[in-house]
Amino acid sequence: MFQRVLVCTDFHDGIQRLTQFIPELAASGLQKLTFLHCVPLWEEGEIPRPNLPVLKQAEERLQQACQRVESQIPDSNPMDVTWEVRSGSPNDNIMQVAEALDVDALILGSTTRNFLTEKLFGSTTATLAHRLHRPLLTLRPQLISTYTQGELALRCQFLFRYLLLPFDGSVAGQYLVQQVKHYVQRSREMTGGKTVLEQCLLLWIIDDAARRVPQDYHMEHREEQLAAAQAELQALGLTVTTEIRRGEPLRELLDAAMNHDISAIAVSSRKANALLDWSVPSFGNEVMRQSWHPVLFFPPQP
Repeated sequence: MFQRVLVCTDFHDGIQRLTQFIPELAASGLQKLTFLHCVPLWEEGEIPRPNLPVLKQAEERLQQACQRVESQIPDSNPMDVTWEVRSGSPNDNIMQVAEALDVDALILGSTTRNFLTEKLFGSTTATLAHRLHRPLLTLRPQLISTYTQGELALRCQFLFRYLLLPFDGSVAGQYLVQQVKHYVQRSREMTGGKTVLEQCLLLWIIDDAARRVPQDYHMEHREEQLAAAQAELQALGLTVTTEIRRGEPLRELLDAAMNHDISAIAVSSRKANALLDWSVPSFGNEVMRQSWHPVLFFPPQP
């Protein structure tokens, strides 16, 4: 689904373990993989400056890890593997490297936190989701750190095999479907017709708490919209199923993710102003904060 990916790690989030599974990542369709680590500035003294010893250690660590497994990449799935170590703000460096390399997507760790904690103490993932207009795949460090070698090898091979798409017929829902279509078509153009994405589940959740009309009202229209979105994705050769649920949206989404063999939940979000961003957190951002499944976030266009 993606060919050029930037993997960001602070060496404490478990994401650095992906350097051990480059052949498996190649099998997931990646063709160029760059690992990025950012070292904070040395702030002792009057002027902050690069921490050269730590920069050197990080450079050697990534170089050795990548070179150790590069020779295992099969000729049938070639991959270009590079690494970068930079000094300073992770947010700024990640954005600069992503733009310079023109990556298709980013992979990074994201810890669970509530909305207020994120606002008070900040979040690299939240900042990038708002500022960087490229897809983000977030993985939970707590899970990545506890997977066995065999489990993580399988996870790396199937990062994008089966996506769960929350869909409600809205502009945001249509945008999410179009984004998936775009990257599948782009992937096939660049790989001669291949795509690692095989299956999608379109899930429409009716929020009973917000319902003001009879339960069956507009049900036929919902089914028609789901069928139209299903047909669009099936035209790409994907296996697409649909489901309608009732209940609290986030709880129902996470329950569906748990009970289907999905690889990741795909979400998007509208662009909100600062006031709404504070007072009314978006559904997509809440999924990114609370889901233990990998979350593939498609940011809104600027």
